[in-house]
Amino acid sequence: MATQQPMKPKFTLSSDFWKYWTGQTISNLGSSFTQFALPLLVYKLTGSAINLGITSAATFLPYLLFGLVLGAWTDRIDRKRMMIAVDIARTLIIATIPLFALLGILSVWWIYAVSFLHTTLTICFEAGQFAAIPNLVNQDDLVTANGRIQASYSAAGILGPLLAGVLLLVMPLAFLMSFDALSFLISAGSLALIGMSFNTIEKEKKTTKISADVLEGLRYVLRHPVLRNISLMMALVNFISSTTYAQLVLFARNQLQATDTQISLLFSAGSVGVVILALLAGPLRKRWSFSTVALGALMTEGLLTLLMAQVHWYWLAVIIWTIASGLGILFNINTSSLRQAIVPNQMLGRVISIASVLAWSAIPLGSLAGGFAISWTKNVGLVYGVIGALVFLIPLCFSFTALGHADRYLPKAESVAQETV
Repeated sequence: MATQQPMKPKFTLSSDFWKYWTGQTISNLGSSFTQFALPLLVYKLTGSAINLGITSAATFLPYLLFGLVLGAWTDRIDRKRMMIAVDIARTLIIATIPLFALLGILSVWWIYAVSFLHTTLTICFEAGQFAAIPNLVNQDDLVTANGRIQASYSAAGILGPLLAGVLLLVMPLAFLMSFDALSFLISAGSLALIGMSFNTIEKEKKTTKISADVLEGLRYVLRHPVLRNISLMMALVNFISSTTYAQLVLFARNQLQATDTQISLLFSAGSVGVVILALLAGPLRKRWSFSTVALGALMTEGLLTLLMAQVHWYWLAVIIWTIASGLGILFNINTSSLRQAIVPNQMLGRVISIASVLAWSAIPLGSLAGGFAISWTKNVGLVYGVIGALVFLIPLCFSFTALGHADRYLPKAESVAQETV
């Protein structure tokens, strides 16, 4: 019988946390416009599955090229100032799409370039953001905090595509991305109002080369059985599954006969699932182990993708996509929280970037391979079905590795708390 534990203080949010949450939620609302509009814009310009695959590849290629160095760099600088500068730069980059469309010079090649540059900047922002959250909440509340943050972000993601679908009635598609550009400015302003540092209190002066920092982070991830296996598993899963999101517009057009407005609703439905499962992430994690929640979510997502591949009725596909999207984020919340609990703060920037490089380096190849597979088979549903089956099998196999008992690697205090729940 577990001994009675002293009651923990309720989850409370500081004013700095609310400033952070507000700015990033608004930024996510703007980004949801772009996430809906960009693939649709590419489809309207080219009508090609291969071009959609190239767009997705251009979005993730910077992780492979620059992720290791940029992650180590963010551990050396003032993270908050860097994030503000990145937001301003992303405003300028995204604003070129509506500007070039207005001037009549927008091409698919410039969209590839914007996707590439935007992701390069986002790598820096995400590394700083990943390290910021543990400074804003207590370690015991990381899963709950990440779940609530993700839920609020995704609530904006629900509203964004719906608003975008309505705004398409009164403005050109490319102009929707001006809202994203504006949202980055608001994010920069909210970060500037935060008084708390996003670095550790005691900052050591770096005397080593940045390459040494990268190698230190790589050794840490590759030697840690849980971090290593998460990265390896996600590299395989992302190579296989990246096509489902990259080709969602094409799937909706060809298999579901969806209109532009229905496609916007499908994107919003995915965000609804994310909100629901993100809010449940904390309670589920307190009830079951990391392995049960995270790996179970990923396997179920694979089964739902397999089911979706057989569907031609739009509304049933909406329901399936809603649940599958939520399960994907449930996995991500748990893995992010696990990393934040395990990794020392001074290494968080480079570790999350290393993890992203190892896990996401396969996405460009996967997106291109998926685009070619659809063009070759002329059957987007068949490709989705194969993807679903493989996404189920991969986490099932990894359940026999250290990921099957990942809770053993948590800091002692959290492990004891899990055992006594």
